[in-house]
Amino acid sequence: MSQKKGVDTGKRQRYDLPDVIRGITLLSMIAYHGAWDLVYMYGVRWKWYHGTGAYIWQQSICWTFIFLSGFCWPMGKRPLKRGLVVFGSGILVTVVTMLAMYQNRVVFGVLTLIGSAMLLMVLLDKLFCRISPKVGLVISFACFVLTRNINRGSLGFEGLELVKLPVRWYRGWLMTYLGFTAPDFYSTDYFSLFPWLFLFISGYFMYHIFCRKGWLELSFLKWNCPVFSFIGRHSLLIYLLHQPALYVLCSLLWYL
Repeated sequence: MSQKKGVDTGKRQRYDLPDVIRGITLLSMIAYHGAWDLVYMYGVRWKWYHGTGAYIWQQSICWTFIFLSGFCWPMGKRPLKRGLVVFGSGILVTVVTMLAMYQNRVVFGVLTLIGSAMLLMVLLDKLFCRISPKVGLVISFACFVLTRNINRGSLGFEGLELVKLPVRWYRGWLMTYLGFTAPDFYSTDYFSLFPWLFLFISGYFMYHIFCRKGWLELSFLKWNCPVFSFIGRHSLLIYLLHQPALYVLCSLLWYL
């Protein structure tokens, strides 16, 4: 079979722009979490933070992270190892928060979600490679939009409710992990497998569109900003360390 132009041949190359975007998004997330700590842990009154603007801010962070993680998944080496490391980091965050700060525990957080998606892609990659990237992108993103409200008990997107789902599905930790959130479940950072896996897959197919079109060779993907790029390359470590650092900083600010 002839090799199509732009199709990934297995050679891996690091592009600067995804690291820069990841670095900028990580800084935005740290700022958002710092504001969350001040509002919910230290009682700072900030009406705007409870409104639409802050919600859009929060959504821009998680959408970018998850979509970009899917886009970058085919670029990396040792996908099984990377998936296990990220998933294990998510479990570590859960254990630490359950033991040290139960009222602000993180169960099924963003690292657990991204790690799960990375591990599932190890199994799904060969199947998805047979699908047209454009078709795959349309279907996966449509599935994300359709299941966006699954945590709330329905199919639909944000304020649009299409179909109510059976209440009996919403019980237990396994179903909560999948997206059918149990009524008594609580987590300060919750990203279930559905709908977010579909957004990760959308990023995966977008990467393959870039491959087919030869867009990976465009100069803008090699644009570099050393500070943001450094943060993006070390995003997992910084993510794991940022919340303890924020607690210390907020405590000092509150004390002063």
